[in-house]
Formats: sequence, structure tokens, C-alpha cells
Amino acid sequence: MPERPPESARRPRVLVLADSANPEWSSASLVGWSLTRALRERAEVHLVTHARNREGLEHAGWVEGRDFTALDPSAVEGPVTRVGEGIRRVTRLGWTWTTAFSTLAYYWFEALAWRRFGEEIRARRWDVVHRITPVSPAVPSTLAARCRRAGVPFVLGPVNGGVPWPREFREAMRREGEWLSYVRGARKLLPGYRSTRSAAAALLAGSSYVWEDLAPYRARTVYLPENAIDPERFRGVARPRPGGPLRIVFVGRLVPLKGVDMLIEAAVPLLRSGAATLDVVGDGPEMPALRARIAAADVGPAVSLPGWIDQREVIQRIARADVLGFPSIREFGGGVVLEAMALGVVPVVVDHGGPRELLSDETGVRVPLGPRAEIVAGLARVLESLAGDRPRVAAMGERGRHRVESLFTWEVKAAQVAEVYRWVLGERDRPDFGMPLSESAALRPAATTPVPGGRSARPSPGASP
Repeated sequence: MPERPPESARRPRVLVLADSANPEWSSASLVGWSLTRALRERAEVHLVTHARNREGLEHAGWVEGRDFTALDPSAVEGPVTRVGEGIRRVTRLGWTWTTAFSTLAYYWFEALAWRRFGEEIRARRWDVVHRITPVSPAVPSTLAARCRRAGVPFVLGPVNGGVPWPREFREAMRREGEWLSYVRGARKLLPGYRSTRSAAAALLAGSSYVWEDLAPYRARTVYLPENAIDPERFRGVARPRPGGPLRIVFVGRLVPLKGVDMLIEAAVPLLRSGAATLDVVGDGPEMPALRARIAAADVGPAVSLPGWIDQREVIQRIARADVLGFPSIREFGGGVVLEAMALGVVPVVVDHGGPRELLSDETGVRVPLGPRAEIVAGLARVLESLAGDRPRVAAMGERGRHRVESLFTWEVKAAQVAEVYRWVLGERDRPDFGMPLSESAALRPAATTPVPGGRSARPSPGASP
């Protein structure tokens, strides 16, 4: 590691931990990759990631050793994964189980990271250690306490999850195999769970649910949704000409919690009359039931079910729509909502979970949460209203595009995280980007307040809130 230049001449040196960070994959891997890449414009960043991402990073032009370090935890991860998958198949447990069991392998990943970088952290050759993924707030970090003892600020997040199952959809919860949701509090017994929160210098809450969960650590918590978009992915994408039927699209896994059955039922009158079309992009165990529902309603000619398609084609499908119908009843992030708004498409979501925090009343519609019949009726009213007021749809779509460009690009996200770095390094007060994000939030990172004494005044990572 070279000698550090004078304090006034250098950007912060940040060791980023992201076991999932791959430019060729989606979900958490895309979050880890995109935020890390954007942060390189704001700091001297070195990525510590899983060996499975090596090929994707090298395809993107990153050089191992210089830009990233790939760790191979397969000696522990392999057996743990096989046992976890075996239990899941026998018991039919859902996503919560997969996340919980994978935590055992993540402990080993961080052990390898400390083995490789622990000496450098203790020597304070890094100004900040920032764990971006796993995104789940239930996965502890053993490095938080180690960094505190070394005097290096540890930043966690943005983390997101913990959205409660609506009581009206317990049957869907059972169909998803989410039995562990009944004992969510057990995660607090995981080794390092409490010390992760008490030792971190900054906790980035990706949703209002996580914000409330972190209430005991409020003085060190910043609200910052984890999802964003790369504007380059949407440049030059053709939009449809105005007029014709209302074009509705859904994108996602076809599982009970996504509520596609409710969207189809709500849209039936418009589909039958020719006032709307529906494009359901994705696949999953609900596909046979959805096909049967479409056939029974006699709306097959107005509905497309292409299954899983290439990501570039997904963007084209969204761009051809007027409305994104996304009535998921338990969604943590909802990145497809941002993709839709980036393309001028109006999201219609259930007022529960992450998607409701990404849009505003001027850029989308939130259908109140309630029993299934009430959600279907609410969706039907919204879709009928939008089908009869196309100028409103166009205006909302344009405002949505502006909202995403102002608040939800990776460049904006990196600028906000850089302000968090300045805070934990004692160079400003705790940043506040608003909750939920308003159209003026993108300007807030620049409104900094220096802390008297500069870096020596930074808060103690383990200080009480």
C-alpha cells in the first residue's frame, strides 16, 4: 500500500465489502456493482467480493488486485448451501429461510476478508470500511466491532428488508413457505447481530421499515433507499405513440406475493372491451394458475405471457407500456418501479413495502392495502381512471422520469454516500436526505455543515445514540 498523500490532497480510501457485485447479474448483485462503480468517482475504492463475480468484473475491465479482491469461501459455503437447500426442499421453506441459512456462510466470507485486510485496517490504511451487500438487515457483520477497535469507521448499507406480511394475506405467506416470518425476532440471537448495530459508525436504512427497526440507533442512521438506475441503459429506448388501448405491463417472478392474479382480475373489464392490453413478463410457479385465470376470463388475446426474456427486451417491453401494474404485497426494494419511471411509465403499486417509497403522488398511484377484494377493486378504479385520462398518464410519466433522474441515479446515490463518509470522518453533520425522498433531496448532499475540529471531531463508532 503506497504512502498516503497529505490530508487536504486526497479522497477517502474506502474498502468496500460486497459479496454480491456483478455487472452481468441483477438484484443485489447489480446494487453491489453499480454503487461500488459510482463510488469510484468520489473515493479511492477497493472492492472485496465473492470469487463467483471475478469473471463479470474482469469483463467490465476491472483488474484483480488493483480494483478488486475476490475471496473464495466455497470450503464452508458449499456444504452450508447444500444442507440449506436440502432442508428447504423437504420443508418447502421460502426466501426467509434461504437468507437466514446463508448467513452461516457469510461469517466465513468476512473471516477471509479480515484475514486479508485486517492488518491494513488496524494500521488505518483505510479511512472507511463500507459493507454494501448483503442487503438484508438480518445478516450481521463481524467486521463492525473489529473496525471500531481499530478506529476505522464502519458503514453498513443501505440495508432493506423486514417488511411484515399483511394479515390479510396469511394464506399467500403459507404458499410462499415463509413460516420463519412468525419468528422474525430470532434473528437478534445471531452472533454479531447487536454488535453490528452498536459498532457501526453509520447505518443506512433502505426503507421506513428498517428506519423504525433501527430506532435505538437513530443518531447514527441515515435514510437512503438502496435502488437506483443507470441512465445509459435507457437512452435511445423508443416510446410508443400516444393513443390506442392503455398498455399495462408487469415484470417479476410469478409467485403469490407479487399479486399478478389481482392485477389480471382488476384489468378484465378493460381487457374485454379492448380498452387495455396486459404484458406479464416473468415466470414462476403461478404461471399455470394465471394461464387458467386468463382463459376463464376470456381475455387471452389481450394478454401476453412471454416468460423470462433477455434484460434488454424487458426494458423494451416496459418502454412500450403506459402503466406498470405492480401490486406486490411484500416487496422490499422494487427496482422495476424506478426502471418504469425512468422510461416515463406510471407505476401503480400497493401502499405497502418498498415501492410506495420510491414514487410520489405526482408520479404514480398507491392503492390502499386491505383484503384482496378491496385491492382488486382499487386497482380496477385506478386503471379505469388512467385509461380515460391519457393526458394525465403522460404528465405523470414525464414527472416520474424527472424524479428518477434527480434522485435515483447511481451518480446521485454515490454523492449521498460520499456525504455519509464525510460525516463519519468528522467533516460535517449527519446528512438528512428526507424521508421519503422529495424532489429537492438531490440537492441536500451539497448543503453540508462542517464540524468544528474537522476529522478529529468525528463521532465514536460505538457511541451511544
